[in-house]
Amino acid sequence: MKRHFLIALLAIITSGLLANGFRHQSGSDLRVSRIEWQEPVIRTALELLGRDVRSVLGDTVREVRKNAEICLSIDPESLENRAQAFHIEVRRGRLCVTGSDAHGLAYGILEISRLLGVSPWEWWADVTPEKRDELFVADAYRTTQSPSVEYRGIFINDEDWGMMPWSGQTYEPECGRGVIGPKTNSRIFELLLRLRANYFWPAMHECTQPFFLTEGNREVAERYGIYIGGSHCEPMACSPAGEWRRRGTGDYDYVHNSASVQDFWRSRLREVKGQPIVYTLGMRGVHDGRMQGAKTLDEQRETLQRILDDQRTMLSAELGSDIGQIPQVFVPYKEVLDIYNSGLRVPDDVCLMWCDDNYGYINHFPTSEERARSGGNGVYYHVSYWGRPHDYLWLGTFSPNLLFQQMHTAYDNGIQRIWVLNVGDIKPAEYQIELFLDMAWNIGQCTELGPSRHLRNFLARTFGDFVADDLARALERSYVLAFDCKPEFLGHTRVEERDPAFKIVTDMPWSESFIRQRIATYDSLSDAVESLAVHIPATLQDAYFQLVKYPVQAAAQMNRKMLFGQLARHGLSDWHLSDAAYDSIQSLTALYNNGIHNSAKWRGIMDAAPRKLPVFAPLEHRSDSTLLPAESTPVFHWKSDGQWTPLDSLLSLDFVLSDVADSLLVIVDFLPAHPLNNQHLRFSIGLDNHPLQTRDIRTKGRSEEWKKNVLTNRSRQEFLFLANGIGQHHLTLKPLDEPLFVREITIKTAR
Repeated sequence: MKRHFLIALLAIITSGLLANGFRHQSGSDLRVSRIEWQEPVIRTALELLGRDVRSVLGDTVREVRKNAEICLSIDPESLENRAQAFHIEVRRGRLCVTGSDAHGLAYGILEISRLLGVSPWEWWADVTPEKRDELFVADAYRTTQSPSVEYRGIFINDEDWGMMPWSGQTYEPECGRGVIGPKTNSRIFELLLRLRANYFWPAMHECTQPFFLTEGNREVAERYGIYIGGSHCEPMACSPAGEWRRRGTGDYDYVHNSASVQDFWRSRLREVKGQPIVYTLGMRGVHDGRMQGAKTLDEQRETLQRILDDQRTMLSAELGSDIGQIPQVFVPYKEVLDIYNSGLRVPDDVCLMWCDDNYGYINHFPTSEERARSGGNGVYYHVSYWGRPHDYLWLGTFSPNLLFQQMHTAYDNGIQRIWVLNVGDIKPAEYQIELFLDMAWNIGQCTELGPSRHLRNFLARTFGDFVADDLARALERSYVLAFDCKPEFLGHTRVEERDPAFKIVTDMPWSESFIRQRIATYDSLSDAVESLAVHIPATLQDAYFQLVKYPVQAAAQMNRKMLFGQLARHGLSDWHLSDAAYDSIQSLTALYNNGIHNSAKWRGIMDAAPRKLPVFAPLEHRSDSTLLPAESTPVFHWKSDGQWTPLDSLLSLDFVLSDVADSLLVIVDFLPAHPLNNQHLRFSIGLDNHPLQTRDIRTKGRSEEWKKNVLTNRSRQEFLFLANGIGQHHLTLKPLDEPLFVREITIKTAR
């Protein structure tokens, strides 16, 4: 009897201990079950976990055959055969990680690093993890995760001023200038793995040695489980911009030199056979331009049709696989979209990757027929861009709200196979990268959070809960200001225009009071992030500078430089305020490159004047005798509570006209999105009993209207109505297509 009682008591005590969850105290090896699988990505994830455990706990990860604290397994059936999925739970005091495949298990292993408090930006933004005495996971902890999008990744592009010089001169000087080698790519792929991404388009400008011509790059990609791809002008795992002059013969012209072009592609396929690659199909020019040889639209379509057929035959023959089993993507970018719309036939198993207009507005959404394709749909999206009407390569000010809205619309409309983000040099677009890849990994969770809470959670995880709310408010306000006008756009200049007038810095169309208010708002944000810095631990000061202070304060100084300069031209300010702001930008950038505690780890990564455009130079001290626009008080002004309001039903607004006027000017500012139906973006507007007016605000890419729209993030529509006397008036807006988003409505009197 006594023996049975002791056994029962022991069972109760043991049960109570097990209910306390998983606990590993620092000071001993963290025992992980030995794995038999040979996939490199699993081994890499374990190595990263080992590094994180040493950093946080001071312990070593040791693989054992029995008595493991962390149990690893691959079991596709338990995860309903979902690709890249993982499940983690505590069982009898052990932490059990199950993956559906190698990638899923790797992501599950690195989820433990997140539980340790290690940020995905631990290396890339110097987010030093806090030391701990233990790793504890509650008994009730459960998580099952799988990707919303199959292929998720980034494109290193316009690397000339950041990634390439930093890699070749600072981080990997043994490779020489112009080479982004395996050491750098290893760090990029580590970031992707930590962010649960699996796809990468390498840098492709002529200034950078191509990825596959650099020894060691291929092997690093395999070790991290990264699929290599190529942009819209890099078919068949080739980068013509950097490779044709080395490996090609004659002109890169399929009409007149197809045999040489085929040899160029075929030799690469033989070289990379067995490499995880998503093959881009099609053909454009050597760089970002039209294909050679074919002139008319019909000629381009016929040539491209032949190219697609030949490429698929070549892929199947050289890789020895069923063509339907080889991942392929076709990117209708710029003029190729016109070719596609003219009747190009893209095989059903090829993913169609749609693009934004380079400024964040997706310009084609899949039709019902395109959504039904077995190859699925993808998206190529920008948060950094070099080109018309103006670059934005310097500061990571791209609106998270716009990114969230556009990518959510993309997903809801069937774009779910491939997501690629053009990130420039990675820095300083860290937050936009995380938001994009988080949405690609778990669209449902991101939808539940919304962009504001997602940003707040990112800041809380990085800098602590105490400062997260204040930091989120400051960063959100800075994104709103940049949405109205990015720092790079403040000179009212443009690039790649024939008219030399666009190279001269001129006034923004703002009143003195508006300018002074904008400067004051930026100054308050700059002061806010400066004062919050005292609450940031010393170990995170570099991270704080990179993720918060530099983007906010450099943007503030750019506004001071340009806007105090505008006031000075009109005799309303002193030039030294503009000059001092320029000097501040140089000082901030030097601090970024030299670091606070990181001993110049990032020397060469930040350039405050990419392409040396006029907007970045000190302003010329000159006078302008014209008057700035006067501030006027409108009859009525309505502004969205957020940055825009969906016009998905009838919008009715009442206002009172108290003075006699002949007519009323109604100004409606829409978000310059593109239509879901790829045809029209119409609305109707009416005042009182006047007949409704209907207008289509769809724009053609690179038209003058489109250029003005993307530089201001507004499609401004003006209407003139008879006033109908003083008193009550009624304005109505009705959507006829979608998506329509209203930013502001202003009504002024006109005599």
